[in-house]
Amino acid sequence: MVPEARPRPARTAAGALFVGWAALAAPTAGAGAPAVEASWVRASIGSSTVSAVYLTITNRGGVADRLVGASADRSGHAMIHRTVVEDGMARMRHVGAVEVPPGASVRFEPGGLHVMLTGVSTPLRAGEEVVVTLTFERAGEVTVSAPVGNAPPPP
Repeated sequence: MVPEARPRPARTAAGALFVGWAALAAPTAGAGAPAVEASWVRASIGSSTVSAVYLTITNRGGVADRLVGASADRSGHAMIHRTVVEDGMARMRHVGAVEVPPGASVRFEPGGLHVMLTGVSTPLRAGEEVVVTLTFERAGEVTVSAPVGNAPPPP
């Protein structure tokens, strides 16, 4: 007589749990990972330990995403800032997050949004590159290598 095959509920439940977890843990690639273009980092002035990252983020997905953080390999700290003019003085204001609507682009440029780098370990010289990691609420981390310069690189 051939033994009857019996289901293994523990393995079946564990398998279902894993599949459910994997679906939740996966980045929302279906929403479309943001494209980061035209990135560059301002060269240091003298021995200054601050700089800024400029770039354009394009959301090619159908769901809004938010830039919620950033880091750079030669910086102690990176924060999202916006330059505002108050009483004739340009000031930087910390921005907690930046909304990137579906199908839209957001530009980080001198005099506007930028990623402020503080605690830069060594002066940033034109021709070098800085690895910048942007953290999005839905898409997770996107890493780019940004050239250092005194102006945006040519298109």
